[in-house]
Amino acid sequence: MSGLEIPLSFALIAGAGLYYATTKHVEGCKIKVIYTEEEEEDNKQSLNAGSIIRNHCPSLTDPAQAYMVPTPYLCSGMLQTVYGTTLAKKHDSTSNVKYEREARTMSDGGTISMDWYPSRPSDQDDAIKQRPIFVFLPGLGGSSHEYHIRSTAKKLSSSLESVGPCTVVVMNHRGSARTPLTSPRLYNAYDTTDYADIVQYVSECFPEAPLVGVGFSLGANLLTKYLGEQGSKTPLIAAAAICCPFDTEIAGREMDKPGFLNDRVFQPNLMATLKRALKRNIDVFKKKYSDSEFDAIMRVKRMSHFDNLVTCKEYGHANCWDYYRASSSTAYVDNITIPFLAINTEDDPVTPFRGVPVKKFQNNPNLALVQVKHGGHLGLFTGLLRPSIWYLQPVAEFLGAVLSLKKE
Repeated sequence: MSGLEIPLSFALIAGAGLYYATTKHVEGCKIKVIYTEEEEEDNKQSLNAGSIIRNHCPSLTDPAQAYMVPTPYLCSGMLQTVYGTTLAKKHDSTSNVKYEREARTMSDGGTISMDWYPSRPSDQDDAIKQRPIFVFLPGLGGSSHEYHIRSTAKKLSSSLESVGPCTVVVMNHRGSARTPLTSPRLYNAYDTTDYADIVQYVSECFPEAPLVGVGFSLGANLLTKYLGEQGSKTPLIAAAAICCPFDTEIAGREMDKPGFLNDRVFQPNLMATLKRALKRNIDVFKKKYSDSEFDAIMRVKRMSHFDNLVTCKEYGHANCWDYYRASSSTAYVDNITIPFLAINTEDDPVTPFRGVPVKKFQNNPNLALVQVKHGGHLGLFTGLLRPSIWYLQPVAEFLGAVLSLKKE
């Protein structure tokens, strides 16, 4: 064998090995979709979640598309999650949105800011007033300015071919996105009143516009709980929940564990965001808390301690674990009456997959669960040089199908 043939042989062997390893990796990135199988597959007009998935969501069913291959250098749930948090201020062609803000005073005197994209529908334009409206709910410490929120807003507002242009409104939680605190009551995982009021307000302002809910992380839990509480009374016609914890006690205990990600990333960032809001509105917050109580709150370093001092006091829970159990949306999933898509990852370090009530998705025909092998928490980045958010396409397909079927 010549000197040239030996390197060539090794190259062929190495190439074959790389091809095999890559194929095995890609095969391991197939997504799994869970829903009830009771209905006949050929009913393309059905609004059952399984029928919508089978007939209108190729990114979830087409053998050539139904993969979520993570960006190679974001190969773990932790890396995906941390990468997502670093993009908070990034603006690119998929996320360059400019909002129009509306402030809404709630019944207790609190203030909610509503960020509209591309703008709040005009009272003079009947066609725009009839466009579908997506009502977004961000996660804990999040707001309309997060990269994943802006990217989803841009995707849903302009990329639903069978529906046409849509409007997005992001409900920023009390004290977030520089929304002034005009009441000492803060947002939490338990109380869905604010979201219910905003959805009702949007419905009354634009009675001819179909409304769709989209929630992220804690916002997904509130959305899911709200849908179960409202049942058939909700004005929403469909919803999507991204990285919903479902069992917030499991998620709370996971985040409370000592570890690099919790101690150096999640807890410090969450507490810094909350404390900034409190400092900006110290006069309002001190109407309810004494100087010593406020100082104790400002010294806490973990979300569970904050909830013990603040949230439990507000709602009468014995401790943070009692509050987390009461906040879990799992118990409300059975009562959801509209097409509902949930997307969760198996390697989510914030909302563990073991908290997802998989069997409930097999028993309620309105529900579909997308189980993704990799993606972390609010990550799901795919692609090499310019990672993109994978879930934008399946969410657009599912919600777009519901809107299209409702029009017919």
